[in-house]
Amino acid sequence: MADHLKTTLSDFFRQADLVLLSLCCTATVFGMVLITSATQYKGTYRYVIVQGAAMVIGIGLYIFLSMVDVELLVKKWKWIVGFNAAMILMLYPFGVSVDGNRAWLHFPGMPVNIGPAELIKITFTLLLAKQLEWLREEKRDLKSPLAALFAGGHLLVLCALYFGVSSDMGNALVFIFIFACMTFLAGFAIRWYLLAGAAGAAGVFALWKLDAIPSYMVDRFHAIADHSFEPLDAGWQQTRSLLALGSGQLFGQGLFHGTQTQSSYKSSLPARWTDFIFSVAGEELGFIGCLAVIILLCAIILRCLIVARRAQSTYASYVCVGMAAMLIFQTIENIGMCLFVMPVVGLTLPFFSYGGSSVVTLYAAMGIVSGIKMRSIPTRSRLR
Repeated sequence: MADHLKTTLSDFFRQADLVLLSLCCTATVFGMVLITSATQYKGTYRYVIVQGAAMVIGIGLYIFLSMVDVELLVKKWKWIVGFNAAMILMLYPFGVSVDGNRAWLHFPGMPVNIGPAELIKITFTLLLAKQLEWLREEKRDLKSPLAALFAGGHLLVLCALYFGVSSDMGNALVFIFIFACMTFLAGFAIRWYLLAGAAGAAGVFALWKLDAIPSYMVDRFHAIADHSFEPLDAGWQQTRSLLALGSGQLFGQGLFHGTQTQSSYKSSLPARWTDFIFSVAGEELGFIGCLAVIILLCAIILRCLIVARRAQSTYASYVCVGMAAMLIFQTIENIGMCLFVMPVVGLTLPFFSYGGSSVVTLYAAMGIVSGIKMRSIPTRSRLR
């Protein structure tokens, strides 16, 4: 047993993507420093302790999943489909509402909540990659209406079920972006994206005319179009975020010295250790701190795409691109939200924002990418 473990760890350190792991750990530790500062006024270290524990568990999952061949795992696709449905449906009896979204599971006796969407982003990516590979091999025409309907139906059912239960628009948009990136890579015709976009716009317009869209969602988009709209209500969070970012200037006010970050007043920067952690970096570390955050996240995304480029199979390439797409959308949306150019939809900044389930699943996702790298042929590209 001891010899087997020693051999396994030796293989990991020789073949796994240690560059990717190092980038993830650096980003998480950086985030933990920001979380410590953002929660100092509360007089507790609970948040950073939970984040640290999640990081340790995440590293363990990274190592484990680096050893797992997901192409063998996804052969049990029916079980994965059942898992996705079960995780969503469990929001009915065990879901708790946060900011209007029933997107968190809380089981009796558990000290933390679990976001099922974090897990489903990974399993959805694995399933969609298998579906695209099958369509490419069996149908050989990914531009056909049948291929578009088959893959699009998968997305539509997932989003309808998830949004219908949770009302969580943010993570539903992540699923859509992952789908768009993976299917574009696979070779879907541009006309299907144009048709889907037109149908989506028509649907949103119809729902708006019927007053079927919750008023708080409408107000959040209104605030983006007009920053003077309800600055003490719909636009309040982002107004405070801009104030924090602007006050940091080039080098910031100093770690643990941010005016809003260290304030206990309710009128200060909201959700500063979760949704608006980027604003904390801007206020206390300035433009330089924000740039460091962006560089780290871009390096992680680029590493996923490099592994995708060198993957030994089409399926593995799709998976890596899906994982990169998840990070890209959440990064752009969260930073855009802090800059008041994107609506507030409750998406956290990967690796930096507080969230145990988010950190654990991000490391799991990157562990899958690392496993693909371990089984890759470095000199040969499988992307077409």
